[in-house]
Amino acid sequence: MGKSRNARRRPAEAEAVVERVDGGLAELIPDRDRARAWTLLVDGAPQSHVDLDDPAYLSFEYQRRLGHVIDLVAPPGKPVRAVHLGGGALTLARYVAATRPRSTQQVVERDAPLVQLVRRELPLDPGARIRVRSADARDGLAKVPDGWADLVIADVFSGTRTPAHLTSTEFLDDVRRVLAPGGVYAANLADGPPLAHLRGQIATAAVRFAELALAADPAVLRGKRFGNAVLVASDRPLPVAELTRRVASDPHPARVEHGKALSDFTGGAAPVTDLAAVASPAPPPSVFR
Repeated sequence: MGKSRNARRRPAEAEAVVERVDGGLAELIPDRDRARAWTLLVDGAPQSHVDLDDPAYLSFEYQRRLGHVIDLVAPPGKPVRAVHLGGGALTLARYVAATRPRSTQQVVERDAPLVQLVRRELPLDPGARIRVRSADARDGLAKVPDGWADLVIADVFSGTRTPAHLTSTEFLDDVRRVLAPGGVYAANLADGPPLAHLRGQIATAAVRFAELALAADPAVLRGKRFGNAVLVASDRPLPVAELTRRVASDPHPARVEHGKALSDFTGGAAPVTDLAAVASPAPPPSVFR
């Protein structure tokens, strides 16, 4: 469905690419302000933005926040081993490859037709050490060797909801198994008032990791609107002060909660197990208008 277009064309000539993938109707929309940049939507929901000329450019707010986590996970420019659960247009894998050359990365993306579309229309740098596996995120994670990863990023949505089996303590047990000592886990979470899902995810991470931080728009944290929050977890102290400074200086500033303030925010929520897990809430229709 739709025609293949050369991703190197100028935006005045570029046309949207529309194809049916497993997750629904995928659209690659050219960015009229950046010569070789594209936004990926699936069933109308924005999934990724990629600038092929500048893969270090992160357009989406939550991806910028994850970019800050990537920047702080190791000294600047040092190669890392990263696992990405959820691929989209491979934005964050491209970011790691651009900012930390010689990094080794594994991407797990269930939607094989989407991967094929992205590879064809938005080709990866052939020198990037990025392996893409078409599998369920938890099944793919199970195949990663013990202690292999410096960083695990979870950004998995089925439609607009995170699947239930990626929200539990058992899932985080496998994340911990894959992480090297001192490794960092970061997750893109989406929720709105009354923030029950977000509070439950913080409580779940708190029983598996010693250190936590949460970065989000203040309006989201106050339960005023639906939005994204980035949860960061590790067994070593996190660079909270620097993360706070960076997200506060973004075009859409965020706040970072940690320590007692984050515990208070969690409000006594119970950790989530496989038996009790449910998918994250669907966003209201107005979110994507």
